[in-house]
Amino acid sequence: MNVTTLTLWQAATGADGSMMWIMLIAMFAIMYFFMIRPQNKKQKEIANFRKSLQVNQKVITAGGIHGTIKEVNDSDVILEIASNVKIRIDKNSIFAAAADANAQAAK
Repeated sequence: MNVTTLTLWQAATGADGSMMWIMLIAMFAIMYFFMIRPQNKKQKEIANFRKSLQVNQKVITAGGIHGTIKEVNDSDVILEIASNVKIRIDKNSIFAAAADANAQAAK
């Protein structure tokens, strides 16, 4: 490299160094407000829904099983999926209330 090219390169990177940091911070802020924050909000809604599960509530599991809650424990739920057919599932696998899912499907 000759001296002129090196001097021009140093001048260009010195002026753009602060601009690079501003752009980097702006990109992080955009990612936070459009990706991270909505995802955290959705996770809180799901956690609150799982805490408020009640007996005789119709729900859908993450695997797509529709059923009615017959018993709620600390970490699991007894779900009736047909007459006298009950399964025990983890509370974290409850996905949504069946009424909410049906309302969204009708839209």
